[in-house]
Amino acid sequence: MILETERLTIRPIAQNDKDEVFAYRSDAEANKYQGWIPETLKDVESFIGKVATRINEPETWFQFVVIEKEAKKLIGDIGVHFLGEENKQVEIGCTLSKDFQNKGYATESVKEVINYLFENLDKHRIITSIDPNNIDSIRLVERVGFRKEAHFVESLFLNGEWVDDIVYALLKREWKR
Repeated sequence: MILETERLTIRPIAQNDKDEVFAYRSDAEANKYQGWIPETLKDVESFIGKVATRINEPETWFQFVVIEKEAKKLIGDIGVHFLGEENKQVEIGCTLSKDFQNKGYATESVKEVINYLFENLDKHRIITSIDPNNIDSIRLVERVGFRKEAHFVESLFLNGEWVDDIVYALLKREWKR
C-alpha cells in the first residue's frame, strides 16, 4: 500500500531503508523529544524487524517512510499504533529529517496518512502524544485539526528523566482535509 501526494511518496518501511532512517533518527539533538534514538544500524534493523508487516492489526505499530519525490530521498517516517481490540482508534507520530523541516513536508505527509486512516480504514479517533516543549509538533497537529485533550505532568520516563505529556486528538467527524 502506497500513498502519494504532489511531492511525496509514503510507503511501508523496509529493511533496506535502515541507512537512511539511521541518518536522521540518530541525531540526538534533532530528536530530543523522541522516545527512541538509535545508536547503531543494528538498532534500526531491530526496530524495523519489530514493526507490523501488515497495516491495521490491533495492538501493533505500523511504520511508514516518507520519500521526497524530486530528490528520491527518504526524509522521515510516520508511525501508526493500532489501539484496542475494537481497532477504531489509532495513535500517530511523525519524525522528519532536520534538513527537510519547515518546508511543509510534515503537514503534507501527516494529512495524507490521517485521510487514509479515516477514509480507507474507517477509524473513529486519532491521538498523538507530544512533549509540551516540542512546539513544532504542537503547531503541526493543531494546524491539521487536532485539539488538545490532556496535559499529564511527569507521566513518562524518557531518556533518563520524567517528562510531561500532552495528548491531542482528532475525530473522524472533525476531519477537514
